Amino acid sequence: MTRILHLTDLHFGFHRETLVQPLLDRIADLHPDLIVVTGDLTHRALEVQMAQARDFLDRIEVPLMLMPGNHDVPLWNPLARMFWPFAGFRRYFGPSLTPIGRSGDVRVLSINSADPYVWQRGKIRSGEIGRIIGGIDPLGTNIVALHHPLQQLPRVDKALARRASEALYRLEAAGVQVVLSGHLHRWALDDLLETGRHPRVLQIQTGTGLCARVTDRWNEFVLLEIDGPRLEVQRHRAPMEAERFEDPEIAVFSRATGVWARV
Repeated sequence: MTRILHLTDLHFGFHRETLVQPLLDRIADLHPDLIVVTGDLTHRALEVQMAQARDFLDRIEVPLMLMPGNHDVPLWNPLARMFWPFAGFRRYFGPSLTPIGRSGDVRVLSINSADPYVWQRGKIRSGEIGRIIGGIDPLGTNIVALHHPLQQLPRVDKALARRASEALYRLEAAGVQVVLSGHLHRWALDDLLETGRHPRVLQIQTGTGLCARVTDRWNEFVLLEIDGPRLEVQRHRAPMEAERFEDPEIAVFSRATGVWARV
């Protein structure tokens, strides 16, 4: 069994300071094998915010995979945004914007979907889909992680990332079984599966880990327990008015028939 923890949209600089230690404590209690952080580590990509995020991550004694989100690109420095948009991210969080992780028979491949030239909407760059397909393990469980979702529900009012639909169709055909994303600050899992559009890919859109925006209603992260074709999803939530995480909501899925279904 492999335990992958998905954390996203921390927004250091506009985060709930009182929830930082409870989040660290809960992560330590869960003993994940790998933590995947899908972007927006900071709120405005400022040096002080990157330092805060780095300090938080340094307190986690688990291998980490980090990729940027749109908030990790300088907003108020147009020159940096144009010529070296990811310099700060690389300086604080490592040289690779598309790291690869592995634990047991689970392989995690990442995409940098942040577009420095469009503030909110993301994009899948030329060659990225082929790169991911080339890294798929045909005998294992393959997870793709990125900031922007590859599919959105009708209630979402944000533009879908460029080439997202193409990416999802091609990755599903190539054998990707799970996609982890953030960006929307909204949880989505069952509703996406029930659309029936991509039954072989379990898309898990996780809400914000620490952002203090009260309209988000709660902060959250998810733990995946993967055992062959079986996947248990533990959703850990902390309401905005609380300073602790509640007991997790647990759902179990299986792809034993070739498509995902709740057990």
